[in-house]
Amino acid sequence: MSHGQAQAIRLRPATPADIDALWALRTRCVREVCRSHYSPAVIAAWAASPAPAAYPRLLGGGAGVLAEAADGRLLGFAVADLEGNEIDGLFVDPEHHGAGLGGRLLRAVEAKLPPGTRIHVAAALNAVGFYQAHGYAVLRAGRYPHPGGFFLDCVFMAKQVALAVR
Repeated sequence: MSHGQAQAIRLRPATPADIDALWALRTRCVREVCRSHYSPAVIAAWAASPAPAAYPRLLGGGAGVLAEAADGRLLGFAVADLEGNEIDGLFVDPEHHGAGLGGRLLRAVEAKLPPGTRIHVAAALNAVGFYQAHGYAVLRAGRYPHPGGFFLDCVFMAKQVALAVR
């Protein structure tokens, strides 16, 4: 990706009207990216699960950020549970991995939390390195009770959101 293309990507608030597009991208990412770390049976269950019931509330409350190309194409998104101080999801179009877009989305959603907040994430196994590169520390390996009714091996991680400089 050239520098000019990176400039053409804009971040904007995700809204409940975006849920179908967000979920389609998330499902594509699960199938294409997460398969490197999960069995076909887990990928099938994960990909088949519907968007969380909390997404309309979370996105309606300003907890989501999406990235789109100049032509309006969805390139990635991040959603946080602001009350629970948790990253709920972050997905980037596989064709845009490694270009810094995930970091931009993560910083944008972290900025929605009060300074000094300890933010948590149940990182998919394929995303642990990404979160470590952005200052998250491993707390423990575990199993996330996915809203789709199954358990997903993950790594629980946390980071302190920076305090404002005075």
